Amino acid sequence: MKTAIVNIGQIVTGDWRTPTSNADSLLMEDGLIASVGTLSNSDTSNCDVIIDADGATVIPGLIDSQIHNTFGDYTPRQKTVGFLESYLHGGTTTAISASEVHVPGRPKDPEGVKALAVAAHKCFKDYRPGGMKVHAGSIILEPGLVESDFKEVADRGVWLAKAGFGAVKTPYDYVPLVAMAKKAGMITTVHTGGASIPGSAGIWADHVIAMDPHVSFHVNGGPAAMPDDDFPRIVNESNVALQVCTAGNLRTLLMLADMVVEKDQFDRFLIATDTPTGSGIMPLGMTYTISHLASLTDMPVEHAIAAATGNNARVYGLNSGLVRVGSDADVLIVDACLGSSKDNALDALRNGDVVSVGSVITDGVPRFVGKSRNTPAPCKHIRVAETSLPMNWD
Repeated sequence: MKTAIVNIGQIVTGDWRTPTSNADSLLMEDGLIASVGTLSNSDTSNCDVIIDADGATVIPGLIDSQIHNTFGDYTPRQKTVGFLESYLHGGTTTAISASEVHVPGRPKDPEGVKALAVAAHKCFKDYRPGGMKVHAGSIILEPGLVESDFKEVADRGVWLAKAGFGAVKTPYDYVPLVAMAKKAGMITTVHTGGASIPGSAGIWADHVIAMDPHVSFHVNGGPAAMPDDDFPRIVNESNVALQVCTAGNLRTLLMLADMVVEKDQFDRFLIATDTPTGSGIMPLGMTYTISHLASLTDMPVEHAIAAATGNNARVYGLNSGLVRVGSDADVLIVDACLGSSKDNALDALRNGDVVSVGSVITDGVPRFVGKSRNTPAPCKHIRVAETSLPMNWD
């Protein structure tokens, strides 16, 4: 499929070092971004769909690097069907599993956790809720797993591993398990902060530093945060990626944001929602956290967007999260909400507002154009200008 977006007001790239582009058009073909610049009539002559952004803002699709999926588009924690498709209407085009720990009656023996991870990975391999990409199947680290177990599941496609809910005596028992998962080529993650479900334990800076995972999940608390003195330790004594989440502690989120900027560690700063959990289902969670950072700290809004897009993509090795040639064609058209005191998306976020999601495109395919079911309408008239396909994109 070949899709173009024209009449773009501003592009936020998802790369905080070069955060914006002066381009006014975007061409997507065969699931990838083919051109970022100005398109001629000949460039767009054989497009399947041409979207007129009417001066609105284009950003990469948001990557929620911590969702609690089970099987299919269902969350037993909130007894809700369709939450992932709903998140897509909030601008999340990619979601990454925090392990399938909320599967009712989930197994806890080595064979069971391996089977659960493989099954979840295969379940979402080709299943796209609303067009969203879901990277599922994170093996839960449990006592008894050995090196050959990690190689076995890695050979079957599992590339995520999660520490924090296993039946270990102390969090230090995760150290060899994390090392084995890393040796098998997996991205390793760890619950951080107070316990979030019965039977789990709090994990603090000493534990995270000893484990040395790739990502410290909800470092601002999920939902309860570490002691304040632990934050500079994780920043200064490790190279672990520092993920903050919507369903955590707002005060420590803002504190950590200032800290990573001051210490020139912004590459390690990631945004996620950590939902659905006891905090609920939050389709606009990613944009809320971006707006909190942009309005309550000195962080440039373009950098906050990068923490939700390009930074996540780099840490997890994804070909998305950036508006650049060759990246996956997962992009949003966003704007200030109709009735807002601001007239564009970036100023709205700086003001502490969420944005209107005027269009979501994944794999170069428009999933809707004009309005989202989860945000107010945009100020600008984002529309399909031309299409050769007999479809309603609204």
